[in-house]
Amino acid sequence: MTTNRPRIRRRVLRISTAVVSVLAVVIVVFLVWANSVMQGERPAALEVWRNPAISVTSTDHSIVMSPTENPSGTGLVFVPGARVDPYAYMYKLSGIVEETGATVVITKPTLNLALLDTRPLDTFTQDVAGISNWYVGGHSLGGVRACLLADSPEVTGLILFASYCANDLSASTLRVLSISGSDDGLSTPEKIEAAAQLLPDDTVFDVIVGANHASFGDYGVQPGDGTASLDSAQMRDQLTAALAEFGL
Repeated sequence: MTTNRPRIRRRVLRISTAVVSVLAVVIVVFLVWANSVMQGERPAALEVWRNPAISVTSTDHSIVMSPTENPSGTGLVFVPGARVDPYAYMYKLSGIVEETGATVVITKPTLNLALLDTRPLDTFTQDVAGISNWYVGGHSLGGVRACLLADSPEVTGLILFASYCANDLSASTLRVLSISGSDDGLSTPEKIEAAAQLLPDDTVFDVIVGANHASFGDYGVQPGDGTASLDSAQMRDQLTAALAEFGL
């Protein structure tokens, strides 16, 4: 019996070429999707850059907003939601910088997807000197990533913005604040409540009435979300008040 080895090799080559071509297309489609971010609204970010009370520094991996006077020594590392422009969170988070002197470090996640970002927390905390009290937090899937970073030894507490944990932190000594919106169509009140058991018993839950999922940033309408009745300035004020009352 003889075998047609050249024919078999050609068939294997064709199959291999087809598989590689399909994988290449999948990778390209994924990269295009991951880099098609929900853009931040430019006027909102520019307002922060022009605010004399706030100093803004942008690096290749973060945006640092710090007070120009009287820093409090408290810092927050904030992880953006999936495929949301990190600059879209500047305006909403700038209120706490101006109000209490806290420093906010907004991360720039790998491929705009927080769960693909495996860099340790000190990648971002080292961007700021003089912080003795670090919190970690995030919006939506960024909050899920923040929960994973919360076990870092320098972390005092966790702040969830329209988010919840996938890992169990119920036995931790972390100070935890969960801020959500009453009209959130994605991280719904029901989902927040269902995951509450993964947080410490003394977790503070704050619901901002009239806020939806996209209210936590300035990046426009998000598919599947509810309808907000608060405007951007009102949401900033409510968010700042919640963070200040918590002690950030």
